[in-house]
Amino acid sequence: MARRSNLIRREGGTYYARIYFPADLRDHFQSEDKKISLRTKDEAVAKQRLYPELQKWDALFEEIRSRREVTDQDKALAVWEHYETHLFEDAETRRTMPTASEMEEEVSRVWQRIDRGEIHSGDMVGMINGYADLELMKRAREDNANLRARRLAALRRDLASGDDKLIERATREFIQRHGLLVNDGSGEFRELAFLMIRAEIQALERTLERDAGNYSGVPTDPIVKPAFAKPRQVAAPGETIMELFETYVRENPKSIAKDTIAQARRDIGTFVQHVGATCPASRIDKKAVREWKALLMLYPVKATETKAFDGMKIAQIVEHNKTVGKPVLSTRTINRYLSSLAAFCNWLAAHGYIESNPTEGMFLAKDKRKKVFPFTSDQMNALFRSPLFTGCESDDAPRFWNKPGAVRIRDHRFWVPLIMLYSGARPAEIAQLSLADVRQEGNTWILDITETGDDDDQDIKSLKTDGSRRAVPIHNELVRLGLLDYLANIRSAGHSRVFPSATRNSRGQMISDFSRDFGRYLEKIGLKKGRGLSLYSFRHGAFDALRRAGYLDEQFNFIFGHVSGNRVTRGYGVLTQGMLDQRSELINAIAYPGLELEHLRE
Repeated sequence: MARRSNLIRREGGTYYARIYFPADLRDHFQSEDKKISLRTKDEAVAKQRLYPELQKWDALFEEIRSRREVTDQDKALAVWEHYETHLFEDAETRRTMPTASEMEEEVSRVWQRIDRGEIHSGDMVGMINGYADLELMKRAREDNANLRARRLAALRRDLASGDDKLIERATREFIQRHGLLVNDGSGEFRELAFLMIRAEIQALERTLERDAGNYSGVPTDPIVKPAFAKPRQVAAPGETIMELFETYVRENPKSIAKDTIAQARRDIGTFVQHVGATCPASRIDKKAVREWKALLMLYPVKATETKAFDGMKIAQIVEHNKTVGKPVLSTRTINRYLSSLAAFCNWLAAHGYIESNPTEGMFLAKDKRKKVFPFTSDQMNALFRSPLFTGCESDDAPRFWNKPGAVRIRDHRFWVPLIMLYSGARPAEIAQLSLADVRQEGNTWILDITETGDDDDQDIKSLKTDGSRRAVPIHNELVRLGLLDYLANIRSAGHSRVFPSATRNSRGQMISDFSRDFGRYLEKIGLKKGRGLSLYSFRHGAFDALRRAGYLDEQFNFIFGHVSGNRVTRGYGVLTQGMLDQRSELINAIAYPGLELEHLRE
């Protein structure tokens, strides 16, 4: 099923963020989605601006979901808060008003100055105005008392007639402050408003008693009694988890690659779904991480791309998956989520937001069983004689690939598997190559695998590690299959990239969709059942091919882009870079006994 895209482009060329309103919140909005201009025609810039916009709306959805149905405790609290607030404001007003004796003393001081000749006839106008101000101050208490009496009469009248206009604003503020799910004009809203009217009537009656010097008055309405709410955890401005994560990204103390940062943002986003968008970063503790990990262990694979979970958060997805039954995350993927949070928590601890890293000791034991296996020669013969490589019904969609036909696919879907087979390079490294990255040095054609491009290459490249930068000779078999002819055709067509139709998904991952569809294709043609074979099987096959050729892992590790000493390559090996002719010798030693590809040559 096609995944809905949040990034769209209109005819004018401007990119827009498309916000899909979750199904469970549809009643709060006028439509199913909303389009917001990202104010750019540059795709790379648009992608950078997209996530913050999505994050802002996710926070709003989280805030709406965090609202709850009003309870009797909420009603009692609304009454008591409103009653106490008015009594407190009355006390503050009385405290700031001058007393009668203070005003009389001021008048007396003015007349004493006149008697002493300190105020002359020219100053009489100022003196008269000052005296008028004193008179107004004297009347301030009386005016304030009259205002309260009129308010009391109006509230009693509204209570009798069922009108809540005078209390609407205060009611809305209480609902917002306490995160209640109460809509304007609803029966619950009106009930809450009338309870608050009764509370204010009681407060005003107490203030009138105070005017007579009686401070012993107590509420006579039985609903007005002490009630208290539990304090809500709300982060100070700039100290929510995602706000501090963006600061962490700007500092990037470990020089983490952009793709890894983007992945970490998504991973930590699921943690925020669990603890709440307003949760302070200082509240990240063992309990929160433990509960999140428990959810991850039940979290389905590719949940955000599955329509059945559209609009749901992590806890809702886990609960709904009990019915849907999608496969859940692997141990390795769960540890990746934990690793993303762990790196961020190290930064939080270093900056004093938390005392220690709560992810310590939380990682799951690694499953040491091999997950990906190389293709056998028989499997590859079956694969390379299947419709995807020899002719299919249509190249429009993956569902047509396994149906025999006259359409011969000769883009990245054809060449990436073959280049992987004879180079061991990763699929994304191959798919993002520009034509400038493929060149001849002496008699050897090479693939220059790097994250930089020429000035005309607008695609943003990325590599897994620093050691991934390398020059890989083009295998002789690829030349015989027509790769150089393909490159010449692409160049003459005016393209700057080797595979113009290879694209990134919404997460910025190069040909991720093809990698997924390739695995499904293997199932359709009967080569795969469950895990074990994938696009990466070609890379693993290249390692085994060099072992069959008599090379030790330490002798060829560098040609596959593994950094020396990297534990991931235990079983692959470590070696410093060799000269170009040595690399060419290594690459051309990759061979597969029994593999037949003659039918693929143009």
